[in-house]
Amino acid sequence: MTKWVYTFGDHHAEGSANMKDLLGGKGANLAEMAALGIPVPPGFTISTDVCSHFFGNANSYPDGLSGQVSTALQKISEMTGRVFGNLHKPMLLSIRSGSRSSMPGMMDTVLNLGLNDETVAALASETDDTRFAYDTYRRFIQMFSDVVMHLDHGVFEEILDDVKADHGFDFDTQLTGEHWIEVVSQYKSLFEEELGEPFPQDPMDQLWRAIGAVFSSWNNARAIAYRRLHKIPDEWGTAVTVQAMVFGNRGNTSATGVAFTRNPSTGENTLFGEFLLNAQGEDVVSGIRTPQEITETARVDAASDSPSLEKLMPGPFEQFQQCVTRLEAHYRDMQDVEFTIEDGKLWLLQTRSGKRTMRAALRIAVEMCGEGLITKPDAVSRVDPAALDQLLHPTIAPGAKRDLIGKGLPASPGAACGEIAFDPKSAEQMKAAGHQVILVRAETSPEDIQGMHAADGILTLRGGMTSHAAVVARGMGKPCICGAGTLRLDEQIETLTAMGRTFKKGDLITIDGAAGHIMAGRVAMVQPELSGDFGTIMEWADECRTLDVRANAETPADVSQALSFGADGIGLARTEHMFFEGERLAAIRSLILATDDVNRTDALDQLQDFQRQDFAKLFAACAGKPITIRLIDPPLHEFLPNDPETIEEVAAKIGVAAVDVEQQTASLRETNPMLGHRGCRLAISHPEIVDMQARAIFLGWFDAIDEGREPAGLEIMIPLVTGSAELAFVRERIDTTAKAVAHEYDRAPEYLVGTMIELPRAALMAGSIAQQADFISFGTNDLTQTTYGISRDDAGQWLGLYETRGMLKSDPFVSIDQDGVGELVKIGSERGRQTKPQLKIGICGEHGGDPASIEFFNGSGLDYVSCSPFRIPIARLAAAQAAIADR
Repeated sequence: MTKWVYTFGDHHAEGSANMKDLLGGKGANLAEMAALGIPVPPGFTISTDVCSHFFGNANSYPDGLSGQVSTALQKISEMTGRVFGNLHKPMLLSIRSGSRSSMPGMMDTVLNLGLNDETVAALASETDDTRFAYDTYRRFIQMFSDVVMHLDHGVFEEILDDVKADHGFDFDTQLTGEHWIEVVSQYKSLFEEELGEPFPQDPMDQLWRAIGAVFSSWNNARAIAYRRLHKIPDEWGTAVTVQAMVFGNRGNTSATGVAFTRNPSTGENTLFGEFLLNAQGEDVVSGIRTPQEITETARVDAASDSPSLEKLMPGPFEQFQQCVTRLEAHYRDMQDVEFTIEDGKLWLLQTRSGKRTMRAALRIAVEMCGEGLITKPDAVSRVDPAALDQLLHPTIAPGAKRDLIGKGLPASPGAACGEIAFDPKSAEQMKAAGHQVILVRAETSPEDIQGMHAADGILTLRGGMTSHAAVVARGMGKPCICGAGTLRLDEQIETLTAMGRTFKKGDLITIDGAAGHIMAGRVAMVQPELSGDFGTIMEWADECRTLDVRANAETPADVSQALSFGADGIGLARTEHMFFEGERLAAIRSLILATDDVNRTDALDQLQDFQRQDFAKLFAACAGKPITIRLIDPPLHEFLPNDPETIEEVAAKIGVAAVDVEQQTASLRETNPMLGHRGCRLAISHPEIVDMQARAIFLGWFDAIDEGREPAGLEIMIPLVTGSAELAFVRERIDTTAKAVAHEYDRAPEYLVGTMIELPRAALMAGSIAQQADFISFGTNDLTQTTYGISRDDAGQWLGLYETRGMLKSDPFVSIDQDGVGELVKIGSERGRQTKPQLKIGICGEHGGDPASIEFFNGSGLDYVSCSPFRIPIARLAAAQAAIADR
């Protein structure tokens, strides 16, 4: 019989940490912890295979599952001395989800399952604590109603608020057992009134309904959104872990909390976390109550009057510290641990690799390597390349004027400035309109995930350092401030009040996630210095990688930026970008609109002088590194004016009639310029432009050499070829110009000539193209467009639908389509090297900065990738990780 259920507890487990695909991260880690002797409440995990069966068979369960669950429940009873549904010593259960990749808060959980009108009385009698029993029952009713029956939890909160108001209470902890009995009665009445059935009393019925609800939560809106953002496959599914409940709400000898083995914001090697007395886990992350610090040092730093766990419960604290130290050493990574202390006894409910800021990730990786826990390749592999982007954003400038309007907890470092949005939908709309956004909420919930992703920064009035907002923001690398309790938010009229001032939607504020400061208006910021742990990891990454990383840059400033980020050279300098400003634009327009050879020659001479100056500066900035110059690529009409006013100005400037400018523009305009008269086709129709550009390149090269600023190599790239004949024609013009320059200046330029492959035919013809090429570089942006027949400028309106419906795994303009476009890259590379075994091959496009694409290019045997300057660190790290994975 197929095994669907895996038990754990009492120093024994049927699973292990390497079974995450089957048991999910939570189930696999609980099994591992149990086997290690860590005190975990016993339980069992229903595998992801059951999830697949559930969704593939109309939400039904496989044969044999029911019997295996009953057997597992019996094992838990033997370990706990309690029986599920028993009227004397009832066992209560928690039902939790668990994907193989951590998705905190995205799926559903049901706690305290097994309570009904009889078992709650048994629990009250056994513990001699009516308050505890009925508080637990009301929690279960609310959670079951929300998760399983989809009844809004807010209606239950209204009942609770009314009861507290009637008795003059401010806090839940003030309610007595009698009060909770009253609340339970009202909760049950509401359930029956809203759903047309009484609250279910059969514990097994509760269990199977909850298991189905947790499986179903894999496809709730927030889980789907999270998977899309984090590239988690839909087919993975979730496991369900059923565990004996332990209670942190059994009075002041009980507590619950969340802790990290190192500081997730800074990476400091110190225990970091929060707890609540007499509470259950959801109380800590919900932000409803203000948590206390775990360590005494943290309490002093926070200037808190509430005692730390270290002082309040020294015995459980010491045991907890020993357990988490052991877990970190075992997993060789910072751990995020949930725990409960029940009447003085410690239980660990979960461990997983903790989410952290990028700065913390770098420090942790470097220090763990220094501690001997991991190797340099391990350290490099531990850092998420995409998240390096966090380090490339501004922070508040030293000495900048701060118009402080409030302060909260520094939940995620970095600074952001933006317009206030009070709800996730507004944040998305404002971001789509091109605005920077700060999402301001009382507290966030998993349903806010899309708005949090859209926002540049997040500010919440409630919640602690381990609240939902804090954890998610750190994972996203966004600045975040939580617990800004001095601010007042009116969600109805959408206003934020701070220090007597009122701010509305769209007002500009700045947040400093490192200091917890909230400021009015825009505050000056600076770029961070990329040294220290960042420099160390990058140095180790460069030792590991085999793929060169170049930059797409065509200005000296961009080149300098790219080299400061560690670029190995410039893989793409687009010469047409040099034409789109000032006198250069006027000169190219004069050339296009010239009516005789004299005017055409004058315009070419002007352009040559401009290009020579620009190339000389570009080469000087690139001294010591290779550079690839791409000849003019776009169709000529893109340089000409469209609106009547600009047409008049251009006509007057170059001395022609406005009607002639208008007619020439119309004659050059194409129905589909993407596939039109551009690239090498333009060079063949107007070879004088090639001659001018080649001469300017060689003379600029000489100028840079004369200044002692010579790049390591010069490569001239011809765009948009479909075969060898086009390349041969344009190459002959370049070679002829080189010979003329050599004769004229008595010095021969050294250069390579290659091409950009951006058409499917060119990839298929790469073998013959290589006869004329010294190198080839795949232009994956346009190769994706021409392979799919999709314009990337227009596809954003509907391409997301393909991802939602599973027709595309990801946006092919973001991550390379390995099966289609990637196959063309492989074919082109193989055929090119059949002709020239040492042919240099690279790619230049934004795929060159995408980690998944880089892994593919590394495996395809390319020599380099080229991407935008700010993605250079990402590409360097991703290239190193790809090389490490190939070992």
